[in-house]
Amino acid sequence: MAIDETGTRARVRDGRGDRDQERARRREAAERSERIRRFFIHAGLILFGLVMLYPLLWMLASSFKPTEAIFRDPGLWPGADFTAGNYGDGWTALEYPFHHYVINSLIVVGASVVGNLIGCSMAAYAFARLEFFGKKLFFAVMLMTIMLPVHVVIVPQYILFANLGWINTFLPLIVPKLLATDGFFIFLMVQFIRGLPRDLDEAARIDGCGHVRIFWRIIMPLSLPALATTAIFTFIWTWNDFFAQLIFLTSPDMYTVPVALRTFVDSTTQTSWGPLLAMSVVALGPVFGFFLAGQRYLVRGIATTGIK
Repeated sequence: MAIDETGTRARVRDGRGDRDQERARRREAAERSERIRRFFIHAGLILFGLVMLYPLLWMLASSFKPTEAIFRDPGLWPGADFTAGNYGDGWTALEYPFHHYVINSLIVVGASVVGNLIGCSMAAYAFARLEFFGKKLFFAVMLMTIMLPVHVVIVPQYILFANLGWINTFLPLIVPKLLATDGFFIFLMVQFIRGLPRDLDEAARIDGCGHVRIFWRIIMPLSLPALATTAIFTFIWTWNDFFAQLIFLTSPDMYTVPVALRTFVDSTTQTSWGPLLAMSVVALGPVFGFFLAGQRYLVRGIATTGIK
């Protein structure tokens, strides 16, 4: 009897050991499969990233080549044709030095960022916290403006600004930002403010704060991620805006960077591709710098702002 019990226990132990070994083999196989899957995912992402970066790398490499060698050799290494003269030539190739156009762009972009931060945040606070007649209707109209192409309103805007005498000034590019005309940013801030506890508003109201002080002392500091997201996107979109700036700015001394870059392309004579690409690299500098400085807030703002 004792021998049978001992044999039974041994068989049980052997069975448990076999099951443990089987689970270990399955776990090892699953881990190996997961490592292979991750390898191919990372390899695919790296390959996709290189494909996306190739135009930028090609532009950077071509900015150090003479114009006649840019399309002759599509490679990324300048080789014996290396030259940094395109940057000096491009800086002084136009009627004004290139920093003149950079300053113009910075003026327009800076004022647009400030205008969107003030105008859109005030409109968002009204939609998120205040109750007034027609609130839902106005909010729906605001959302519909997001789907409205800029080409539809550019002619009425031009007629209006021409009657005001604003053509060939920065005002048509700046003043609309102060009037909260970017529905996308209003919507983004509305969703963020709706996620803030109303208890904070009630506590401030008990302390004697009105809507103005609640907006400036409570809502604005807590909305920093949404404000940073608005500032970054406004900077990038305004800096790269070519169409509106081409329409409203007519004299070379008022040109911004996108319009100035367009003047390098000549349909009647040979285009100076080397200086054009060199100044395009320079034009990317402020965008990259501003994005890198605020990317932490950008990610936080996108992650915490959504449809609730």
